[in-house]
Amino acid sequence: MGGDLKLLMAEDNEINRKLADLLFKRQGFNLDFAVNGEAALESAVNGSYDLIFMDIEMPIMGGLEATRRIQDEMGDSAPPIIALTAHAMDGDRERFMEAGMSDYLTKPIDLGALQEIISRHTS
Repeated sequence: MGGDLKLLMAEDNEINRKLADLLFKRQGFNLDFAVNGEAALESAVNGSYDLIFMDIEMPIMGGLEATRRIQDEMGDSAPPIIALTAHAMDGDRERFMEAGMSDYLTKPIDLGALQEIISRHTS
């Protein structure tokens, strides 16, 4: 499934990064990581990613702020940004979309949902 897609994940938790790396590699994806929103912003602007997975709560700069800044700096050339959250409460989806995110995944990441999201936003 992986192909030549270039993916970025912003995730501050080291264990979550290791688990995601294993999951994505098993699916044939190469995944770059940013440890906070500020690093994600820099990577997004300086890289050419097909899709960004963005944790919501991170130190230095959270996922919503990073998403807004990526959208501001990159405009229409910004890749789809997928929210990663451990808690999907009523109203969260709307908050994510208002910040410029394209979709969201709950943690822990479900393989079927991951494949569907990647297919939906990179086809």
